[in-house]
Amino acid sequence: MRLGVCILPELRWSEQQPLWQRAEELGFHHAWTYDHLAWRSLADGPWFGAVPTLAAAAMATSKIRLGPLVASPNYRHPVPFAKELVSLDDLSMGRITLGIGAGGEGWDATVLGGEPWPAKERADRFAEFVELLDMLLRQPDTTYAGTWYSAQRARTHPGCVQQPRVPFALAAAGPRGMRLAATYADTWVTTGDRSGGGITAVREQVKRLEDACTALSRDPSTIDRLVLTGPELDAGLESEDAFADTIGRYEALGITDLVVHWPRSTEPYRGDVKTFERVVSSVL
Repeated sequence: MRLGVCILPELRWSEQQPLWQRAEELGFHHAWTYDHLAWRSLADGPWFGAVPTLAAAAMATSKIRLGPLVASPNYRHPVPFAKELVSLDDLSMGRITLGIGAGGEGWDATVLGGEPWPAKERADRFAEFVELLDMLLRQPDTTYAGTWYSAQRARTHPGCVQQPRVPFALAAAGPRGMRLAATYADTWVTTGDRSGGGITAVREQVKRLEDACTALSRDPSTIDRLVLTGPELDAGLESEDAFADTIGRYEALGITDLVVHWPRSTEPYRGDVKTFERVVSSVL
């Protein structure tokens, strides 16, 4: 089991930098940040951009993998985003993983002045977004004409450090998303579901992922599985024993990566840093 940590992009860099460096010192395999313009109950507080934050983190660290968890089409276009990803991969010397998801109906979906997309349109846009990003990151010159996104000789020289492109960690839950994951993802991402099913819901999702892989003649063992704990899935960080039990239960489902949140002084993700470091160090 590889362990990762998510650091919210809410602090000025003078305060954030030590957290990213400490995550590397503790031995986390990967570190992530949210890619939103604002997020839930923290929408009216400080919040910085994911790409500049990851660029700074890349320069402040040397080993730990980095990425957004997750970026979405809500306010991004694949062409400029691909340029940013190539740049991040270069700055990090090949340590970027692209966490990507379809997005939701929150503030990010309306901040540009439009109405939230209907579910089918959101799924259609996401499919095109992933397809075009995959092309842009694999080849130096891309022309593409889709329903929602297009590119006219979009250049991405010199390309990614990681070949054939940066890895995709694709969040999916429904049948169409699972097919996209089975087609494009190096890692599948889940946050559980809102039914309160917890690990039982994750078990059912793993089965749907494996079925999607089989339907597309992909060996299910070739796709990693990442669980992002948080509102729907308890991380078990209250004690060493609870954390070890959480890891054991997810390992039994074939989960390869578990991501927890760096503790904050207030909710959400409120916690004591010393306790957090003791608990994760018992595994790391």
